[in-house]
Amino acid sequence: MTERPPRLGRTRLVAVDGPSGAGKSTFAKTLAAQLNATLIPTDHFATWDDPVAWWPRLRAVLDKIAENEEATYRMTDWSEGFPKPGEDRTIRPTEILVVEGVSSARKSIADKLTAAIWVELEDADERLERAVARDGEKSREHLTRWQAFERGWFAVDGTKARADYVVTSS
Repeated sequence: MTERPPRLGRTRLVAVDGPSGAGKSTFAKTLAAQLNATLIPTDHFATWDDPVAWWPRLRAVLDKIAENEEATYRMTDWSEGFPKPGEDRTIRPTEILVVEGVSSARKSIADKLTAAIWVELEDADERLERAVARDGEKSREHLTRWQAFERGWFAVDGTKARADYVVTSS
């Protein structure tokens, strides 16, 4: 990633996208650590009722970073298994910023991405079980609806087709 030029001001923006339960978070944490990058999960913005329309809040953060300015946002707190307003988080301009989560490589930001990485796990049932194991059995109904939504989202957005890299998790 570091050989590619920055496209978000001075920052190289890397998106790690793909369906829930595919292993995006694990991959993105490892990648961010290897690149000494700042990591922003889209879970800091999304809720069950608002899977992707929160984008203007994240875009405002990215716009500040593009201007080489700090940006502060209110995180969504998922610690009790349901979304509620969490703490504020300040992001400082950085050489590499990794944004991870469903819709992070959306078409509307493609021109600002240094790289788009698609993480997949083909077996939808396994992805659901992994997500339930992560979030708890009480989230199963929400996750089932979420995964149906994201299939439609990805089909319309064409996310995987635009990815620079495709990673298959196991």
